[in-house]
Amino acid sequence: MLALPGSGALSPFRRKQLLERLKAREPGVRKVGAHFLHLVSIDPQPEGAELDRLRELLNYGPDWPQPEFDGSEVVLLALPRRGSISPWSTKASEIARLCGFPNTHRIERAVRYQVAASGSLGQESRAELFDRMTQDLVREGVPLEELFAPESPRPPEAVPLLSEGREALERANREMALALSPEEIAYLETGFGTLGRDPTDTELMMFAQVNSEHCRHKIFNAEWWDGDQRLEHSLFDLIRQTSAHSPEGLLSAYVDNAAVISGGPARRLYISGPGHEYTVVEEPAHICIKVETHNHPTAISPFPGAATGSGGEIRDGAATGRGARPKAGITG
Repeated sequence: MLALPGSGALSPFRRKQLLERLKAREPGVRKVGAHFLHLVSIDPQPEGAELDRLRELLNYGPDWPQPEFDGSEVVLLALPRRGSISPWSTKASEIARLCGFPNTHRIERAVRYQVAASGSLGQESRAELFDRMTQDLVREGVPLEELFAPESPRPPEAVPLLSEGREALERANREMALALSPEEIAYLETGFGTLGRDPTDTELMMFAQVNSEHCRHKIFNAEWWDGDQRLEHSLFDLIRQTSAHSPEGLLSAYVDNAAVISGGPARRLYISGPGHEYTVVEEPAHICIKVETHNHPTAISPFPGAATGSGGEIRDGAATGRGARPKAGITG
């Protein structure tokens, strides 16, 4: 495995913000630096001019200035969580293979933090340096080959519901961080009791994800009660009220992945005919509007959550109706 340094990972503004947060927790912190470190699993390893070309490929973005250190600082690496492959790695590895390095198994990116402080960093300070949902934080010098160690899929493990009862589900809920509600645990207890068998950890994980509020909108689209009186509208119904009261110019809403409102005429170029020539065509240019309900994942893990939400915006706009030819996207 190759460890190739990259450019600065934080702009001066971001680095200043991080330094202020660290100083608030550890007054002895004097300065902080952050560089990218690329971990490349490739066989055979490139040498000479080929290695220089790989370094050039991994030299991207602005090289933000970083402070000077004397070697006494604490050095920590923020790495993708063991057992996971980051989205960045998926794309970077593919780019490397297409750019003349077909033997690339995987490229991962870490952030190498240097922190000059009068004492050691506590757990709260360390938490400022990485995303606990998607990353691990380790001291420099840990064998990084472990990051690429292949793991065989582990066999499913049974959760002993039949022998231990509800407590087995509650323990699995805590240990696997499933975030199941008491009602969901009762549902699973009844369901697998009827089936007469124990659930596996795989089944519980699948249930927790597919039946989550993010996927199912159980609360957002649920019935609401005021004492003994059932309210007329769910939260989702209330959102729909705007289009029900003002449907003018609305071509499609709440029947697909995004909404479409009437647009004005537009002149566009299309390729047509056997000669594949551009022809000007005038047609209505309607406007597609999409809102992504990604508040919860984004609050837990800001950058991956926001990236997934942005991807949902692009996907769902393109998956609405027929004949769509996207030209531009805006964000507010």
